[in-house]
Amino acid sequence: MGTVTEDGAARPEGPQTAADPDPLWQHPLVLRLGRIGGRLRRADRARPWAVDTLVVVGAFLLFCLPDLLRDDGPRELAGVFNQVSVGTMLALQAGLILPLFFRRRAPMTAFVLTAAVFTVQWSLLVFLRADVALLIALYSLTLHSSLRRLLWACAIMVGVLTLAVVRISAVVSVAEVAFFLVCASTAAVALGLVVRIRRSQLTALRDRAAQLEIERDQRSMLAVAGERARVAREMHDILGHNLSVMIRLADGGAYAVRVNPDRSAQALTLIGETGREALNDLRRTLGALRDDAAVPDLSPQPGIADIDGLCDRIRAAGPSVSYRTAGDLPADRGLQLATYRIIQEALTNALKHAGPETDARVSVEVVHQRLRIQVEDTGPSGGFEPASVSGDGQGLIGMRERAALYGGTVRTGRTRNGGWTVQTELELAPERTP
Repeated sequence: MGTVTEDGAARPEGPQTAADPDPLWQHPLVLRLGRIGGRLRRADRARPWAVDTLVVVGAFLLFCLPDLLRDDGPRELAGVFNQVSVGTMLALQAGLILPLFFRRRAPMTAFVLTAAVFTVQWSLLVFLRADVALLIALYSLTLHSSLRRLLWACAIMVGVLTLAVVRISAVVSVAEVAFFLVCASTAAVALGLVVRIRRSQLTALRDRAAQLEIERDQRSMLAVAGERARVAREMHDILGHNLSVMIRLADGGAYAVRVNPDRSAQALTLIGETGREALNDLRRTLGALRDDAAVPDLSPQPGIADIDGLCDRIRAAGPSVSYRTAGDLPADRGLQLATYRIIQEALTNALKHAGPETDARVSVEVVHQRLRIQVEDTGPSGGFEPASVSGDGQGLIGMRERAALYGGTVRTGRTRNGGWTVQTELELAPERTP
């Protein structure tokens, strides 16, 4: 059997675990007191002087008014204390409780003033219930002042309490009075320390929660920036490669229409196929930014098996491309996509900067748990003018970023015969992925 919680969920009976809340905190009286405390804290933040005034008025009603009604004090001490006029009593009471009004703004000053009046009162051997103000001042000093001042306050407290013990030692046991006064003072200090530590913990928790919210927002912003960079890199690879191939095919088709119409028709067919493939890649990339339900069924991202088709499209634009592989190629789809995009970018650059008469060699091999990729061309032939570079090298940056995801490096440079080479090494099992 089990119990049913307020939300209707069944909860099995049994021993209480550490994760369960203490039943005391769910008691209606505790909850009501918590709500009252919350209202008082909000009122204190809005009007701090009102709460201080309430403390002074409450102390007057509870501890000063009974003495003003001519109560002779404790019966067991009758005849021990001196009787004073109402004016003197009011002055002593005011000196004890009025400093409590600024006990939070100047706790040390309030305590010293209260202790001074307490000393005068016991020097006159006058009994006043308002002496409890000294404990309230000590509690406030513990809560709001520094620990160094608390040590001085404790020393002052010992002095004034010693005076009180000495004054009534003739009729009351010194040990009993000293024990009572020490316990009362220790309770005031302990209560102040507990409340102070609790407030510090709550402040730390609030600061931590605010810091976690800031970190969460920063992580979200970094994730958005990373996703934008990934989409931009994919768009550059897709558009840069396919448009370069389509431009070369269109130029070749325009030339072949006058010489060999069949070659022109073949070029137009390849342009259509390249455009459709680019459109599918764009739909796949942009569809990742929408809900999964809105993304149409598309072919998977290209991998190492699609490099043959990539080489065929480059060959159709003019260059001669040779492709070879060696070793057990990885099955990881992310690593295969990075390999495909790096080779795609390298061949696209060869087509743009070396021309349709260049010879390109592509090799992918696995050596000692590293995937080595090399794309090398023979450079432009005579009379070919490379395309002007209007970008800021995003292609090379994209290759380096893809390689960095798998703990790899990219090295580029000219060859001895005037061509260009791109050499990349990727870790098959990277230790971490940024």
